[in-house]
Amino acid sequence: MVKHIVLFKLKEFASEDEKARKLHQIQLGLLNLKSIIKELQTIEVGLNKNPKEQYDIALTTTHLTMEDLHAYAVHPEHLAVSKIIREVLESRSCVDYNI
Repeated sequence: MVKHIVLFKLKEFASEDEKARKLHQIQLGLLNLKSIIKELQTIEVGLNKNPKEQYDIALTTTHLTMEDLHAYAVHPEHLAVSKIIREVLESRSCVDYNI
């Protein structure tokens, strides 16, 4: 089994309300993928509550194989959510490992 962990740091927003709305949109978009993408075993999306830390979102997914992770990554519904993220993304960090 493969665990996929991604951290996202978003660009600055005009207001905290605007940022909160975008974070919620991204969180719901990612969580909805569970019912759509069969190669996605589990998904967890955490929104950072610690203002001293630099990343805004932590995404953790599990997949049976690296091939399943790739299928998830290129799935059209995942790409649609990725587009929303990229529009406001400052930086991203990722690690994939066997569990």
